[in-house]
Amino acid sequence: MLTIPSPLRKGDRVAILAPASIVDRHYVDGAAELLKAFGYEPVIFPSALGTESSGTYAASVETRVAEFRSAWSDPAIKCIICARGGYGCIHLLPHLDREFITATPKWLAGFSDVSALHAMLSQYGIPSLHAPMARHLAMMGAVDPDTQALFQWLEGAREMSFEIPTHPFSREGSATGRLLGGNLAVLNSLAGTPYDILDRAATGEDVILFIEDVSEAIYAVERMVMRLRLNGVLDSLRGLIIGQFTDYHADRNFLTMEEMLRHRLTEWGVRADIPVAFGFPVGHVSDNRPLAESSTATLTVTAETTTLGMAL
Repeated sequence: MLTIPSPLRKGDRVAILAPASIVDRHYVDGAAELLKAFGYEPVIFPSALGTESSGTYAASVETRVAEFRSAWSDPAIKCIICARGGYGCIHLLPHLDREFITATPKWLAGFSDVSALHAMLSQYGIPSLHAPMARHLAMMGAVDPDTQALFQWLEGAREMSFEIPTHPFSREGSATGRLLGGNLAVLNSLAGTPYDILDRAATGEDVILFIEDVSEAIYAVERMVMRLRLNGVLDSLRGLIIGQFTDYHADRNFLTMEEMLRHRLTEWGVRADIPVAFGFPVGHVSDNRPLAESSTATLTVTAETTTLGMAL
């Protein structure tokens, strides 16, 4: 049973904070202006302004935890938009127990390192939005389709569907399951913890998994996916969505990440009866579709089109 956060209403307060790495102040200012244009009151926390930075982090662990707890528990703040990922969200997890989080459920939006927070919320039964952050909002503006889709979710949409041309490597089929996923390296780092959402497929839940990553070597991604093979996750999925893998180099084994993934999935004999969608627009790219984590999703791949439908 999901606890769906209340939809935003014009005039609501929306927090912008940086739970991980330092963020460019100009992106934060731009995101705040966009929130105002949509009719909301931005509340910018010091971590997003660079005034509390600590090394590569937007602030100390203590400050980032305190900011997140303050924003989450404040009934006047209806949504948290993460300014940036990077690295550091995992520091917050030991300080965000189920009782605290479920007392005041609200929308959380972000991606990349924010996948750690999405995993936590999923385990606590609260959907969240794997979606653009400050840089995208500031640079792409209000007319951007991904930005508009994000606000449709926040303002009460309970269903959404995205259709794209089918990638040549994709595998046809149709399946329904719980939509879980995000940044592969971050999710992999949660293995064996209470936040290991990747393990839910292997324990019997119908899961459609989506993955993306940035600046990871081809062999490193293969190693992470190999873990999913060894622990039974790959053979238990209802569907698999391969998002965008960016900023990496070809190696002596494979020219592209997609070639490696296609080859290994075939070589390992991963179930041939599930749909696999390559090239889905989610990740560190300008077209980063907002996906509702924990929604009930239907993935349909035909020879011509790939459709992902989500419902809360």
